[in-house]
Amino acid sequence: MRHLAYRWRALWNPDMFHGWGRKKKYFEGWYYKIVDASGEHKLAVIPGVSMDEEGNRHAFIQVLDANKKASKYHTFEYQDFFPSQTEFNVRLADNKFSTNQLTLNLPNLKGNLAFQNQVPWPSSWGAPGIMGWYSFVPFMECYHGVTSMQHRLEGSLEIDGQEIDFTGGKGYMEKDWGTSFPSAYIWMQTNHFNTSENASLFASVAKIPWLGSHFVGYIAGFWIDGTLYSFSTYAGDKIKAQLGENTVFIGFKNSRYHLKIAAHRNEGATLSAPIKGKMTGKVNESLDASIDVELYERGKRIFSGSGSHAGLEVSGIIRDLLSDDWL
Repeated sequence: MRHLAYRWRALWNPDMFHGWGRKKKYFEGWYYKIVDASGEHKLAVIPGVSMDEEGNRHAFIQVLDANKKASKYHTFEYQDFFPSQTEFNVRLADNKFSTNQLTLNLPNLKGNLAFQNQVPWPSSWGAPGIMGWYSFVPFMECYHGVTSMQHRLEGSLEIDGQEIDFTGGKGYMEKDWGTSFPSAYIWMQTNHFNTSENASLFASVAKIPWLGSHFVGYIAGFWIDGTLYSFSTYAGDKIKAQLGENTVFIGFKNSRYHLKIAAHRNEGATLSAPIKGKMTGKVNESLDASIDVELYERGKRIFSGSGSHAGLEVSGIIRDLLSDDWL
């Protein structure tokens, strides 16, 4: 009963730990993207837990270094993982993660960063996170949450013995939990636009299993100057996606707004991903992609810009997500 109470509280707070009482076929992870003020140093730090079909459990911290085009998977005993019961606050051995800061004590990565002026995704009783009413469906393969669309960084990290000041840089936070990543998906994020300091884009399109079949599910949010323009399957919006040689084209629209995206792929690194809770899947993520964005209101363009230092993943049989017509 105690675990059910903790899960109920987490349902209304997606950034909190959801895996109370889970024993197998389960994963949960948080994603911290951090970019220094110069744009020279870009990292993704991903703490989480993995439980396979046999009930073997471990905790981990993955680190993607864009400069090295490489990633590192640090493994911990599950007993070293200590989540809070009341808020998003996780301790993993000597490493700490929360909404407001992270502390790292890894062999080649140490230090503390604080986060200021976070931009959380709006929440309500009927939609406690970006998944809307899908948050209440108990059999989803993968759940997703956005903790902060954008925030400022303060502090420094020691990377391979070199002290790097991240003060004045930008960050982004999200998370996933469930059994497996989708068999096919497109994910992208940037908050470094050439035409605005106060803009951030997140978009995800995925093949979603559903009652013996599947559908194309999507969530996108473009935040600028305090306003969030969101598009989603559950809101009845429309999507069109196409794939070029090195570019992903996605359009979202509803009765008032139209968001056009062209995401340009660049060399990345391989990350481990969950398959039935076990971190045996492989996905390639770039932190050096670029994303061109245009936003229209009733046919009039109200934003145009190019986002750099972008995260981009294109994984699986992508043709299942593509269409020349609006879906």
